[in-house]
Amino acid sequence: MLGDPIRKVMRKQKLLAGSPATLVSEAAQRMRARNVGAILVLEGDRLVGICTERDIVFRVVAAGLAPDATPIGDVMTPDPITIDADKPFGAALAVMHREGFRHLPVVSNGKAIGVVSARSALDPELEEFASETQRRKHFDSLR
Repeated sequence: MLGDPIRKVMRKQKLLAGSPATLVSEAAQRMRARNVGAILVLEGDRLVGICTERDIVFRVVAAGLAPDATPIGDVMTPDPITIDADKPFGAALAVMHREGFRHLPVVSNGKAIGVVSARSALDPELEEFASETQRRKHFDSLR
């Protein structure tokens, strides 16, 4: 798996993107609906940033900003590091480890095509197990 091209490892789904004017609340709802932890921020076809669940927690919620009045352009990570879709998946993991983040925008021919995450390193069965464990912890905490 580590030697496989990133395009083979990343989740096969439509690019989740918004403009810098997209409100944090809308971005979070779209991320939840797709069960992903990041949204790419585009101006036209140009990647200008990435807004992750961590950005929302630290830069919006913890800072006391209103998610329904704050655009993602104000809290995104600007000019993110990217990786080419044909690079080996192991290279993406190395970049994420070195830089200390879990989501890495993927480009092909200079155009953003998606995001690869550290979670992609889990095989499907292990990923499902991890998701189920998280769901159970969440529901247990509500009791």
